[in-house]
Amino acid sequence: MTDDATPIDLEKIVSLCKRRGFIFQSSEVYGGLSSTYDYGPLGVELKRNVKDAWWRKFVWGRDDMVGLDSAIIMHPDVWRASGHLDSFTDPLVDCRDCRKRWREDQLDEPRCPDCGGLLTDSRNFNLMFRTYMGPVEEEASTVYLRPETAQGIFVNFNNVLNTTRRKLPFGVAQIGKAFRNEITTGNFIFRTREFEIMEIEYFVKPGDDDECHRVWVEECLDWYRELGISPERLRVRAHEGSELAHYSKATHDIEYRFPWGWGEIQGIANRTDYDLSAHGSASGESLSWFDDDAGQRVVPFVVEPSAGVDRALMTFLVDAYAEEEAPTTSGRTERRVLLRLHPSLAPVKVAVLPLSRNQRLEPLARSVFESVRRSSGRNGVVQYDSAQSIGRRYRRQDEIGTPICVTVDFDSLDDNAVTIRERDSMAQTRVAIDALPGELAGRLAG
Repeated sequence: MTDDATPIDLEKIVSLCKRRGFIFQSSEVYGGLSSTYDYGPLGVELKRNVKDAWWRKFVWGRDDMVGLDSAIIMHPDVWRASGHLDSFTDPLVDCRDCRKRWREDQLDEPRCPDCGGLLTDSRNFNLMFRTYMGPVEEEASTVYLRPETAQGIFVNFNNVLNTTRRKLPFGVAQIGKAFRNEITTGNFIFRTREFEIMEIEYFVKPGDDDECHRVWVEECLDWYRELGISPERLRVRAHEGSELAHYSKATHDIEYRFPWGWGEIQGIANRTDYDLSAHGSASGESLSWFDDDAGQRVVPFVVEPSAGVDRALMTFLVDAYAEEEAPTTSGRTERRVLLRLHPSLAPVKVAVLPLSRNQRLEPLARSVFESVRRSSGRNGVVQYDSAQSIGRRYRRQDEIGTPICVTVDFDSLDDNAVTIRERDSMAQTRVAIDALPGELAGRLAG
């Protein structure tokens, strides 16, 4: 979608997600739970593909990166040393009339957005989810659900360094769940209290951090472009001094222009040596690297690219959504909805469609389906669909973003060939069945 196109109604995205099995309201049979969502059969595939695409580029695609999967519940001293118990707060205000709560920094005027009532003075609200470990709920057994994955990387710095024998610069990547007790949520899955993060802590020598920060901003921006996000709907915004987190020397956000306006989809922060120094001081264990050239120990600086999986997924959905007039077999046109998802992200890679439910087509169509499903080139879900007319099935696959449909027709019984239909152009090409796996692998390479 380009800037001069008609803005997308967010409700259309929400409706499609529910109708086609991407995203459901959590606990819906009980009326739902605010700002929590479940990923359906197609949504879980799309989410997995987003994470895999990120891991391929930033971990498998580099020789200076390793992975980690740290625990969600950590020792409470981790959050004390990191500053989260004191500084991880948002300014909270209450409406004196309707009693609704708001983040003061997100209000345009000092009145309640819902009823126009007067607001209370702001107070700091800690975003950490708190729980208890063990059978007794007492202060001594208090633990927290992590609000980010970064601290798990920092406290494992020596473990990673000793087992991988890395030299600076190098990075540690992690994908995992995080939890923030947000005051206000909204815009579907854009802001929720439970979410998943794709995060890197990239360790560099002090003095190399500014240039490293600049390079990571460009590399992260390239990832979205490579996967088809419209460049004109992306921008980079530097944080003002008043916005910077307590650990940050500089932060740049990558933002996308959503239906409601610009929204952050990734942050790239220069965390300096704040975290390693803080944990080293609090734990009594030196979290440092020995510089052979300088003959001394160095506490590395850290550049942190951090992206939300759910926000990235929503960005890909919104950017891929399109409506257009398409020709029908009768010579007329009709409105079709499609998701122009990059092939590597599409939840269904290929749909095999017999022209009709005629029993003569069924054995060959099933054979083609099994051949495609077992081939190594498709690397994802393959669907078989014979319900309703071929036109309706094409539209159904367009709407869920399937890049390629393979149609088995009556000519296939004689010429051992099938028709490949491309999602975006609707162009059709006749391909020999024996050559089909290789042809699909080439087209799905994106």
